[in-house]
Amino acid sequence: MTARGRFVTFEGGEGAGKSTQIERLAQRLRTAGFRVRVTREPGGPKDGAVEAAASLRKLLVEGDPARWSPRAEALLNYAQRVEHVNRFVLPALVAGDWVLCDRFADSTMAYQGYGHGLGAPLVRALHRASLGAFKPDFTLVLDIPVATGLARAGARAGVETRFERYPTEFHERVRRGFRAIARAEPKRCALIDARGAADTVEARIAKALAKRFPGL
Repeated sequence: MTARGRFVTFEGGEGAGKSTQIERLAQRLRTAGFRVRVTREPGGPKDGAVEAAASLRKLLVEGDPARWSPRAEALLNYAQRVEHVNRFVLPALVAGDWVLCDRFADSTMAYQGYGHGLGAPLVRALHRASLGAFKPDFTLVLDIPVATGLARAGARAGVETRFERYPTEFHERVRRGFRAIARAEPKRCALIDARGAADTVEARIAKALAKRFPGL
């Protein structure tokens, strides 16, 4: 372990339980003595610390599913991502903090690249142009059947339902995208079965983290 912090991302389809598991991991790391920052995409931390990214979140996750073309949607995601990384993520890592993020670049690949059919080459090119080689240190892909995840998501209150309203076929493509990403980068990604009780999923995540970061 070096003085630099670690960037750990949580990925998965709607209703996979990412937010719950991020908070649980953050508490466990803090108890172990680590400094931890929790954030999300799109938009950055919930306190609005990255104003430009926070402004774009509302445009991306609320409103009619057809309000953006797939390419515009991908570009907006990378616009907020550049601000988020430069103004929040990188400074925290340099300071030695662990950064836990609810969604990152893999979501753009899965949702826009696979779900909308933009294709992996275009999304990869966007990433290189925006962030170069920057990637998470570790990514936990929470995998859950689409019907189960959408049922969980549908039980939540709120207005951030734009993606939930896409057809089931879209979400199936997104799930296949996340699984393909995990298979292609086994050193960076761990595919986590997100079915079952939160305690059970937490234990699976702890096992994957201990394998990636021995001694954690």
